[in-house]
Amino acid sequence: MTAIAPLGRRTAVEFVGTGALVAVVVGSGIQATKLSQDIGVQLLANSEATVFGLGVLIALLGPVSGAHFNPAVTLAAWWTGRRGGEGPSPREVAAYLPAQITGAIGGAVLADAMFAEPLVRWSTHDRSGPHLWLGEVVATAGLVLLIFGLARTGRSHFAPVAVASYIGAAYWFTSSTSFANPAVTIGRAFTDTFAGIAPASLPAFIAAQLVGLVVGVALVAVLFGRPAPAAEDEVVVPHGERHPAASAH
Repeated sequence: MTAIAPLGRRTAVEFVGTGALVAVVVGSGIQATKLSQDIGVQLLANSEATVFGLGVLIALLGPVSGAHFNPAVTLAAWWTGRRGGEGPSPREVAAYLPAQITGAIGGAVLADAMFAEPLVRWSTHDRSGPHLWLGEVVATAGLVLLIFGLARTGRSHFAPVAVASYIGAAYWFTSSTSFANPAVTIGRAFTDTFAGIAPASLPAFIAAQLVGLVVGVALVAVLFGRPAPAAEDEVVVPHGERHPAASAH
């Protein structure tokens, strides 16, 4: 895609894409609990649906907005591209972040509506503890490293498969089941279902994700430096800047 979509359209894509992602995560969690009482089977169903849904969303919407669907990814893109004008501008960041958060909330409400759950009911699923926060640091750092590592090596075209695969694996190898996304974390507080997170758990989870963001950006700089990605592997976004298409659940 060579034409640059207007900011309003790209913001709408971030809203819809993040909402669809949360609808997949929450909806598949509800469906899983209805079909099985085995926690392992429930998590397997939830993770598989997220992998497929995320891959499709990145492939479909990446050419328009970069398919961030994640404030951590947007902030990392801004920070790593700020000097060369390659990342989103502060104005674009200010548009993307609220769209991602409101989209995530809308996606949780939509999933609840599809399964005849209360549209908004605060989650009672406590997710607190240092081991879970460490899991979020690891999950978010790994996600940022993957996305921007692919960009630095000219392989952003692998993002739909690579990012979805990473999130699917991180569901299982991290103690927190890899939220790795502040917007999605907030959205999941609005549903008292399998994928929910209690509002009281939000601050520490989001703080851990921001720490993971910093660690991930630092790892990208150490491991890959700043080589220009190949033109065919880039997604063109406003004002001639370029950054990778990617996301997280």
